[in-house]
Amino acid sequence: MASKDGSEGGRRPRRQDGALTISDVAAHAGVSTMTVSRVLNGGFNVRGSTRERVETAITALNYAPNPAARSLASATRTRIGLLYSNPSAGYLSEFLLGCLDQVGRSDLGLVIAQCEPGDDSEIAAAERMIADGIDGLLLPPPLCDAAPLIDLLAENDLPAAAVATGRPAASVSAVSIGDRAAARDMTRHLLALGHRRIGFITGNLNQTVSAERLAGHGEALAEAGVGLPPELEVPGLFSYRSGLQAAETLLALPDPPTAIFASNDDMGAAAIAVAHRRNLDVPRDLTVCGFDDTPVAAMIWPGLTTIRQPIAAMSRAAVDLLVDEIRARRQGKVAHHVHTTMPYEFVRRASDAPPRRG
Repeated sequence: MASKDGSEGGRRPRRQDGALTISDVAAHAGVSTMTVSRVLNGGFNVRGSTRERVETAITALNYAPNPAARSLASATRTRIGLLYSNPSAGYLSEFLLGCLDQVGRSDLGLVIAQCEPGDDSEIAAAERMIADGIDGLLLPPPLCDAAPLIDLLAENDLPAAAVATGRPAASVSAVSIGDRAAARDMTRHLLALGHRRIGFITGNLNQTVSAERLAGHGEALAEAGVGLPPELEVPGLFSYRSGLQAAETLLALPDPPTAIFASNDDMGAAAIAVAHRRNLDVPRDLTVCGFDDTPVAAMIWPGLTTIRQPIAAMSRAAVDLLVDEIRARRQGKVAHHVHTTMPYEFVRRASDAPPRRG
């Protein structure tokens, strides 16, 4: 009796090119196509006797799975989590765009959860994801440096990929840039313009990149024989509001800086706003530079000179690293944690100029 698809006994017909299909293997082994797919992709939830029947059928039929189809089948069953807590909407937007693009290309499942920084909500959110059975977790900043969270993932043997950390933990894969070198390049640029009193707005100390960027700034100053007076280093939190407060502090000094280097674009944009409020012309009276090249850097006036961190590309790369580790584990291979460094780019716009003389 013919089935609805025209085959006999409910068995799907062989492809027109004569090649064997996964359905042929399933029919030979007397199992479902899903079970064959699980065996091919290293799934754990297959009984030993069933796995043996499938492997025998594969050998008997000399079946070779299509690599693209096998990759897609594996990706379909992979669910990764994204846990986020970031004060910069521009940074988070770029990160999500890259992540969603790569997830869509790979046909992955994505679970997204928000948590509040500085409390136990990140642990609770991660525990819920683990209980829900996710296969791995993406950690954008600042969670890329959250030691208790990273320890929890290691304890549960859950693969994780951190993005934009200054010092990657040994238990996770990571994608970052050379933050110290990038900050050093920016400060060298300011020194080449003739600036010697350069205010620096630090990032949040809960992120390792904050110390890296400050270190790079200090190294460039030391190379030029220029000191960093304590009053020219002011704290920030990577938020626009903290940038307002920091810029006010710097520009209220008896001898204010001729340039401000902010550790991210949100704080750089805030410094420009404070300069405008004080009737200072940017860049003739004050040079301002940022870091990251988020959309705000090109939207404000004047456009912000900054360091371009390829945020979307970094999140895409992190998805790939995470999925590679998950699949390696499923296949019984040793999963190595990979730390990748991506290139940054100096982007000059209209917010910097030589200091005004006299």
